[in-house]
Amino acid sequence: MSGIIADPTDSCTPAQEIPADLSGQMLELDEDDDLEVFSKDTTLTDGSFFNASMPTSPASMINQYKFEEEADDKDIFITVDNPESHVTAIETFITYRVLTKTTRSEFDSCEYEVRRRYQDFLWLKGRLEEAHPTLIVHPLPEKFVVKGMVERFNDDFIETRRKALHKFLNRVADHPILSCSEDFKVFLTAQAWELTSHKKQGPGFLSRMGETVRAVAATVRGVKNRPEEFTAIQEYVDTFSQKITSLDKVTQRILKEQKEYLDELKEYGPVYTLWSGSEEELVEPLKGVASCIERCCREKEEQISHLSETLVPSLHEYVLCAETLKSVLRRRDNIQADYEAKNDMLANKKTDREVEYKDLGFVFGSFLGKNPEEAKQQRQQRLDGEIEELKEEIDKLEDKVECANNALKVDWARWQKNMSGDIRGAFLSTAEKNIDYYEKCLAVWESFLLSQRSEHSVEGTREQQTAKDACPQDT
Repeated sequence: MSGIIADPTDSCTPAQEIPADLSGQMLELDEDDDLEVFSKDTTLTDGSFFNASMPTSPASMINQYKFEEEADDKDIFITVDNPESHVTAIETFITYRVLTKTTRSEFDSCEYEVRRRYQDFLWLKGRLEEAHPTLIVHPLPEKFVVKGMVERFNDDFIETRRKALHKFLNRVADHPILSCSEDFKVFLTAQAWELTSHKKQGPGFLSRMGETVRAVAATVRGVKNRPEEFTAIQEYVDTFSQKITSLDKVTQRILKEQKEYLDELKEYGPVYTLWSGSEEELVEPLKGVASCIERCCREKEEQISHLSETLVPSLHEYVLCAETLKSVLRRRDNIQADYEAKNDMLANKKTDREVEYKDLGFVFGSFLGKNPEEAKQQRQQRLDGEIEELKEEIDKLEDKVECANNALKVDWARWQKNMSGDIRGAFLSTAEKNIDYYEKCLAVWESFLLSQRSEHSVEGTREQQTAKDACPQDT
């Protein structure tokens, strides 16, 4: 099966090294959300720079950036489409069709078609995170209505969610470990009643609550000796979260302002049409201006549509990714905190064993009617047994920490590559669309100006000819 590697949680393998200095890979943005949030320098996410010698033509600038095409080795393809609304006596919800095509041998068929609702996607994400706590599971869209969406079940909201769910499943399908999850296979293939039955096999509510309490306790306790590479990742994620949130807010504001500008522009054109009705000598020029404004409105609508469908979702997606990364780092710290806590317990047990129990043994032996020396030996044997059990637990936890660290390192490198490609692609696509918009609007107005110059030239020639005809001929 192509694209499958061993699970780091089962067998620890050397991980890729994380650069000690991650600051050079960060998008440099100002702290002010409302002012200059774009790069202070011209560094892109992959460290490439704008060169003064680069061609200045818009088309040639865009062509400077070509993305490397990945090898076509996918063996599972998923499509999320065809949303349907369901109304019951209890609730109203949307289901989406999930189409799967695969060549993997563990699947009984090569094609599957099921319907899933948002709660099913949420369940899948939770099971993947539970089974692989230090792998980065792509985020789902928010459960509640996103900002700007007034109606929960309007077409725009449903389509935005459908695209996000489609991307979530395909990111899982592209992952060499997550895509092999049995829960993922069940999600793609099981009928509704089978999926419901499978969900009941997971941990109960009280079990999940216990895990949550332990996780909170570990977070409060903290870790003593976090590796420097994960401290560097934590700092990167914190900064990345601040910057991408700023970009998301400013982009949302720009989109709002662009929509307001379009609304005003649509009111502007008819004014010239009405004006032309009262100006006999300016009828054609005024109608020409109105036509130019109308054409520019259509181009502006396409630009706004591209912005709302490309850049805005990409930035907001990585706002959610930043929160996912924070959760993954916390889970890694929790594993290490458990390991350190067991080591502390072992140290305390060893100290207890080394303490002199002579006086204590005589006292307890007198009360219990036992030989003091025998009581001392029994306590020491019990401590020896507890120490051996702790050593075994510590060995297992040490392996778990090492495997968790290696899994996160590899997935971190994978996430950075995806993030760089997604954000660069969104920005370059937006830049190309903006250039296309301004070029088309410029062409509209240039064409209008040329037509007016031609008309003036014709009128001027006519006036000269009329004046010449009116003048008497020289004798």
